[in-house]
Amino acid sequence: MGQYVAPIRDMQFVLHEFLKVEEELKSLPDYAEVDADIINQVLEEGGKFTAEVLFPLNHSGDREGCKHDATNHTVTTPKGFKEAYKQYVDGGWAALACDPQFGGQGLPVVLNNSFYEMLNSANQAWTMYPGLSHGAYECLKEHGTDHQKEVYLPKLVSGEWTGTMCLTEPHCGTDLGMLRSKALPQEDGSWLITGNKIFISAGEHDMAENILHLVLARVPDAPEGSKGISLFLVPKFLPKADGTIGERNPITCGAIEEKMGIHGNSTCQMNLDGARGWIIGQPNKGLNAMFVFMNAARLGVGMQSLGLTEIAYQNALIYAKDRIQMRSLSGVKNPEMPADPIIVHPDVRRMLLTGKAYAEGARAFTSYVALQIDRELHHPDEEVRKEAADEVALLTPIVKAFITDNAWIATSEAMQVFGGHGYISEWGMEQYVRDARINLIYEGTNTIQSLDLLGRKILGDNGAKLRKFGEKIKAFVEDNGTDEAMSEFVTPLGDLGDKVTKLTMEIGMKAFQNPDEVGAACVPYLRVVGHMVYSYFFAQMAKIALAKEDSGDNFYKAKLATARFYFARLQPETATLIRQARSGSANLMALDADLF
Repeated sequence: MGQYVAPIRDMQFVLHEFLKVEEELKSLPDYAEVDADIINQVLEEGGKFTAEVLFPLNHSGDREGCKHDATNHTVTTPKGFKEAYKQYVDGGWAALACDPQFGGQGLPVVLNNSFYEMLNSANQAWTMYPGLSHGAYECLKEHGTDHQKEVYLPKLVSGEWTGTMCLTEPHCGTDLGMLRSKALPQEDGSWLITGNKIFISAGEHDMAENILHLVLARVPDAPEGSKGISLFLVPKFLPKADGTIGERNPITCGAIEEKMGIHGNSTCQMNLDGARGWIIGQPNKGLNAMFVFMNAARLGVGMQSLGLTEIAYQNALIYAKDRIQMRSLSGVKNPEMPADPIIVHPDVRRMLLTGKAYAEGARAFTSYVALQIDRELHHPDEEVRKEAADEVALLTPIVKAFITDNAWIATSEAMQVFGGHGYISEWGMEQYVRDARINLIYEGTNTIQSLDLLGRKILGDNGAKLRKFGEKIKAFVEDNGTDEAMSEFVTPLGDLGDKVTKLTMEIGMKAFQNPDEVGAACVPYLRVVGHMVYSYFFAQMAKIALAKEDSGDNFYKAKLATARFYFARLQPETATLIRQARSGSANLMALDADLF
């Protein structure tokens, strides 16, 4: 069933040559001792674990799926999942980027990020079990009480217990202000919670001894809408005073969803029948606390799609070099065979390069954002922390939406390389397409991310965050504008930066008159800004590669070729996108609903 080899060489290029993380981490006291050797060792061992333990379970897990026992409300994960999770826990992988205060290894987010790319390439459905736990850890660490941190964080950090986020209800998805779950206060300080949640990833499973559910519900007399939502910690098993698990809490799985993809992950309908929980943060301030989890999840979904893009590309490349079909249009390339390998055909190369470019662009982008998170959380200078936080806020919806859009394109192109074989399940390619499709939907659909980017993150502060990021691009363009070798990268980058500025101003002016203009423009607008970000990073990587092109290391030649393909074939879609964004809302809103 194909193969997976972690792209460690490109990860090292991004971390050491592009981001210079060792130098950056020296400015963060908590990570000052993390050097290139430590980083490389983690990457090497992570590559082995994901390729040897997780990847072999991906296809079988998809075919087998999860099994729900309605009588006992239990879920059995596919064969091998539980054993792989034990190896994950025993290897200390769950604790990689967690605080040593709670048993973590204290390594930076930017390194953990690379490991999560490997996990998602090898097995996205499996990775969703521990991946959600890390979001629960971040939420509790920031908003939990001292007692909650003491009892629950060490178990999450070790991986002994896992976590979930319980938001969605049958009648409301994105509009959480409509949720109906209720929480009643008890004399001992706990709350009894009643309600129904749906689409809860990893809501029930057999991989860990306890599951910690972070549940949104309403307290008595709560204000209507999103201002009346509170967040509660609801364990599957109630911990005893000594930290061991005690009696079963009445939060149970009523059913698991039959889905298009990610069959190895249990997507559960959860029923709370007076389940005991404890409030996290303040009453009616639950969304503020849950946003820590939600933002971590949005970045995580971007990593899922990067992982799928990489694994689909890798296997399509292997196939294209091996599969022989017809002769090259420019002359026979493999005379000893009855036909040439399909990699000689221009459009096969277009499909492969699309996957390669979108994987390498996403790797640079997500690593950059992860490093900004490290700066936001650990830099000693408050002003640096604030600037990093602003940039992470600006870029998070782009990570979630742009990378997942691109993965849907790239996995589909990779499947196309296989021709009819790609549509047959035994080759595994159609699974990547199916798995990739959910990433555009959950953790806030890509349209919601686009509205967040344009309406809240950009127009909401009159473009301040965008201008700051634009200043970095402008400085790079000015510094390299006279370098003839860089003109093919710098010129389109500078041009797109100017167009984004003008487009933003135009939409902002229209939105003053008609708020629907934001909704009409936001989706193409996000893709335009996404391409601006990728152009900036590809231009920087091209500069590094140009300097080492004649070093004898073909890696740099390949990097340059990929950057050139990106600017020639992918970035130009911005011209169409800008026209779409500028076309306004009238062509969408003029038709009466009854006439559809």
